[in-house]
Amino acid sequence: MAESTNAQPTGAAAFFDVDNTVIRGAAAYHLARELYRRHFFSTMDIARFGVLQARYLLFGESKKDIENVKDRALGLIAGRTVAEVTAVGEDVYDQVIQLRIYPGSKKLIETHLAHGDQVWFVTAAPVEIGGLIAKRLGATGCLGTEAEHIKGVYTGKMKSGMMHGTAKAEAISELAEREGIDLAESSAYGDSVNDLPMMQAVGNPCPINPDRKLRIFARDAGWPIREFRGRGYRMRNRSLQTASAAGAAWGIGVAYRAIKRFVEGRSH
Repeated sequence: MAESTNAQPTGAAAFFDVDNTVIRGAAAYHLARELYRRHFFSTMDIARFGVLQARYLLFGESKKDIENVKDRALGLIAGRTVAEVTAVGEDVYDQVIQLRIYPGSKKLIETHLAHGDQVWFVTAAPVEIGGLIAKRLGATGCLGTEAEHIKGVYTGKMKSGMMHGTAKAEAISELAEREGIDLAESSAYGDSVNDLPMMQAVGNPCPINPDRKLRIFARDAGWPIREFRGRGYRMRNRSLQTASAAGAAWGIGVAYRAIKRFVEGRSH
């Protein structure tokens, strides 16, 4: 956790995307894998997600696929308690996520806090896991995707829309009005073109580990770019298309085998 600071508040804030900006990989993936290990959902559910992952690797992200992931994920946790999922999240952070935090991003968060800025995580990941990471790193808070729950039990419905794309910009604007944050003096960090609306809403945008489209946009706009993935990243990135195709094939293979076992089991 970041050390506490007595710096005078600046009236500004720093907004951080989480996946591939603060941590390597997707926080929700690590949470889902542990939930699967603890029998929160079945192999067939993993198969369905495998198909969606394969589509993403082959064709990129689409609004329809995001909605499909959202709907299936909500169905998986319906009837479970917030306490259960939060407890799993704590274990995932301790066992996996803390080892995947980019030291450069952690230092940047600490610098903003020491300067007197608020620090908010803004993520499409469930607010339970995003908020946990924010708390552990000493951030002010988290704006994330929220699942509806009644008396501590998930209903399987969304409380509000996915914290994604333009929703991020809308969320930080509402937060700024509520908290008296000066967006013109604030900073925003993200890795994807999906973070552009949030980054364009502040006076100091700065991509971290940007994807190709965001990197091109940032260069054209004259934005600073930070790269925290290490010296070996660019060499590894040359084989990205090959790795993506292999990942897609793996996802389809997992889905096929799981569905085949399911059908064969029902036929006996």
